[in-house]
Amino acid sequence: MLFSLQPCQFEQCIVCSLQSLKGVLECKPGEASVSIRAPLGLHSFPGALGNQSEEGHHSCSSVPRFNCLYLTSYTTSLVFLAKSKKFNQNSSLQVFQQPKTQEEVCQLSINIMQVFIYCLEQLSTKPDADIDTTHLSVDVSSPDLFGSIHEDFSLTSEHFEKHNFQGIEKITQVSMASLKELDQRLFENYIELKADPIVGSLEPGIYAGYFDWKDCLPPTGVRNYLKEALVNIIAVHAEVFTVSKELVPRVLSKVVEAVSEELGRLMQCVSSFSRNGALQARLEICALRDTVAVYLTPESKSSFKQALEALPQLSSGADKKLLEELLNKFKSSMHLQLTCFQAASSAMMKT
Repeated sequence: MLFSLQPCQFEQCIVCSLQSLKGVLECKPGEASVSIRAPLGLHSFPGALGNQSEEGHHSCSSVPRFNCLYLTSYTTSLVFLAKSKKFNQNSSLQVFQQPKTQEEVCQLSINIMQVFIYCLEQLSTKPDADIDTTHLSVDVSSPDLFGSIHEDFSLTSEHFEKHNFQGIEKITQVSMASLKELDQRLFENYIELKADPIVGSLEPGIYAGYFDWKDCLPPTGVRNYLKEALVNIIAVHAEVFTVSKELVPRVLSKVVEAVSEELGRLMQCVSSFSRNGALQARLEICALRDTVAVYLTPESKSSFKQALEALPQLSSGADKKLLEELLNKFKSSMHLQLTCFQAASSAMMKT
C-alpha cells in the first residue's frame, strides 16, 4: 500500500499518521493500540504538497522546504504529546517511558519516514500534473538537502531524549540508511541521463566527414566534436551549480570519468595512426584532460593515460612545439566557455 502513495497525497497521510500516533499514546497500559501499519494505507486520501495553482496543479518547487516543514511538524507533534498532561495523568511513568509505547512509536515513526522518503523519490522522478520536475533529481540529491535532514534528525533526537524516549537511534539509523540509498540511486540515474548523450556523441563526431586517423591533414586546431562535448559538460555544470555549488565536483567528476573512458576506448580501437593523425589525437586528448583537470579522479586519469599510450610518440621537436601552440590557441579561443572550470580550480585551492 505504501507504493501506491503519490507525492500530492503526502500531507494528508502525515496528518493521519500523527492521529495514529496519538492513538498509540492515548492507550493505557494493557490496552490494545491502533495498528502501526495504518498510515501506510492512506493512499485514497486527497492532499496537497506545497501551494496549489489556479489550474488545480500542485507545486513541488521546494523539496528542502518540504523536508524541513515535515520534520519540524512531526517533532513538534511528538513533543506536544509527550508534554500533554492528558497522556501522562493515568500513569506514574511518562508516556515515552512505557516500553510498549516506545516500541510502537518507534515502528510508527520508521513507517512515517519511509513514506516521506518514498515521496522524495516520487518528486525526483515522476511529474505531478503539468509541473516540470526535470531539475528535481539534482535537487533531491543535493548535499544541502541531505545535510539538513541529518540536522533535523539530530534536533528530533534531542527532543526525544528530553522526554526519555529511547528509540530515536533506531529511527535515525533506518531512515538515514534509506536516504543514502535514495541519494545514490538518484545520483546514478542523473549521471546516466547527463553523461550518456555526451559519451554517445564522441564516436560519430570523431569520424564525421569520413575522417581517417591514417590519412588526415596536419592539425590546425581542436575539432568541433570535442568543443561540443565540452559545451555539454559546461551545461551540466551550470544546471548543478544552480541547485548546489557543493554538488558540482561530485557530478562533474563522474561525467568526466564516463567521457574519458569512452575516449580511451576509441583510441585503443584504432589500428594505426599517421604522424598527423597521432598529433591530432594527442591534441584533442590533452585539450580535454587539461580543461577538466580539476575534476579528474584516479579512474579518469587512468583513462586519459591509456588513451595517450595508444598513440605513437611525437617524433620531433617541431611536433611538440606545434602541439603546445595549438593547445594554447584552443584555451585562448575557448577562454570564456572554460571560465567555470578555472573558477572551480581557484575555489578548490582556497579550501
